[in-house]
Amino acid sequence: MKQIKIDPITRLEGHGKVDIFVNDDGDCENAYFQIPELRGFEKFCVGRPVEELPRITERICGVCPEAHHMASVKACDAVFNVEVPRPGRLLRELLYYFFYTADHTVHFYALGAPDFVLGPTAPPAERNILGLIHKVGIDAGKQVIALRARCQEMIEMLGGKKIHQVTCLPGGINKVLTEEERKKCEDYARQNIEFGKFTFKVFADVVLANPEYVDLITGPIYRHDTYSMGLVDDAGQVHFYEGKVRVVDPEGKEFCLYAPDEYRDHVAEHVESWTYLKYPYLKAIGWKGFVDGKDSGVYTCTPQSRLNVSKGMPTPLAQEEYEKYYETLTGDRSGNTPVHARLAIHWARIIELMHAAEHCLELATDPEITSPETRAIPTETPNEGVAIVEAPRGTLTHHYKTDEKGIVTMANLIVGTTNNYAPITMSIQKAAKSLIKKGNEVTEGILNMIEMAFRGYDPCFGCATHSLPGEMPLIVNIRDSSGELIREIRRD
Repeated sequence: MKQIKIDPITRLEGHGKVDIFVNDDGDCENAYFQIPELRGFEKFCVGRPVEELPRITERICGVCPEAHHMASVKACDAVFNVEVPRPGRLLRELLYYFFYTADHTVHFYALGAPDFVLGPTAPPAERNILGLIHKVGIDAGKQVIALRARCQEMIEMLGGKKIHQVTCLPGGINKVLTEEERKKCEDYARQNIEFGKFTFKVFADVVLANPEYVDLITGPIYRHDTYSMGLVDDAGQVHFYEGKVRVVDPEGKEFCLYAPDEYRDHVAEHVESWTYLKYPYLKAIGWKGFVDGKDSGVYTCTPQSRLNVSKGMPTPLAQEEYEKYYETLTGDRSGNTPVHARLAIHWARIIELMHAAEHCLELATDPEITSPETRAIPTETPNEGVAIVEAPRGTLTHHYKTDEKGIVTMANLIVGTTNNYAPITMSIQKAAKSLIKKGNEVTEGILNMIEMAFRGYDPCFGCATHSLPGEMPLIVNIRDSSGELIREIRRD
């Protein structure tokens, strides 16, 4: 038996490795996707005042602190049973949707697109953001940088800081938008919509116009038929900030629809001995292993999943592309037939990018957005609260319990990448078994195509697993039958 390691895996946030085992015939026997870090943020939160958690939990990650900031403060709203005034909710959403626009742009152009624009087997020195800019033109690179700069400016204005925001508080937000700031938000949103149109054209010209890439996307190597999960609003359409969690089966039939505080009735977690990250699954079905189908409890939370569970996009340009997406991949413009081609998550992501830009314009032109009534001061005794938002990488749950003084006694976080850990593992295993076969040379390009299996999910293992020391210490205490310490073995 031969072992092949991909360590570290590339173009993602956080740390992970893939161990591939090849039998004596040259076929891939199995592949393991390991997360070699320990997560500990729930423990950090216990004993802290709950109102501090929106500023603590966001430090799990420097890529999507806005998602944790928002989920955490919404959980605090629930803990204090306080209703946020509409202007405060509008400002929170505006902050969140500018973040979404930027985050999806960075993943598409810097992490995902190089595999398609340069080609899956292109040399690593070329298969990156610089190679992409060289291929599609310097103007594209300037547009990506300009969009990122616009969104970061808005995030800093609305969130107080570009990274690790501070403005969202239990009951609302401590920011009041001036008319001058509102106009800038509106102008930037309009520019971002134009960028979304440009991105659709890049995808159509480079990916959809290439039959080889289309065959790769729609072929069997990167396909998994699982349940899909995502937040939907009252109309059943995609919403990133609030709503109920909808789950559909692999055929698109509704499996369940639940409020955030009901998540424990629907989601459980499985543990494997060889990784620090847990595997969530649908409780009503149970853990059946790394397998597809209706009888498996494995589900997916991605941009593709959010589209699969929705009845459409709430904004017009995103809806147009939504219909094109489903017609191209399923022959059904309605979206009633789920898409299970995992490389198509990249396409779903830019549809969400456009929706985020369009919704920013809707928010920036709402007459109440400049109202000073942005926060209601909590008055009730704190107790327990659950909140769910859609992080770019999937459904994000924060659940807190406190004592009567608001000191945290329990914190539970289920992040987007954790939800996707089982399907990511399955995708890597399937790609490895499909590509590493007797007679095939295992080239760098083949290993990159295995890595492509997880890139569509846009995993963030800084969120999903986090170690405080940077390297996990190992301390083994050996005791005799009476409990006396005989020997201590340390690696720290």
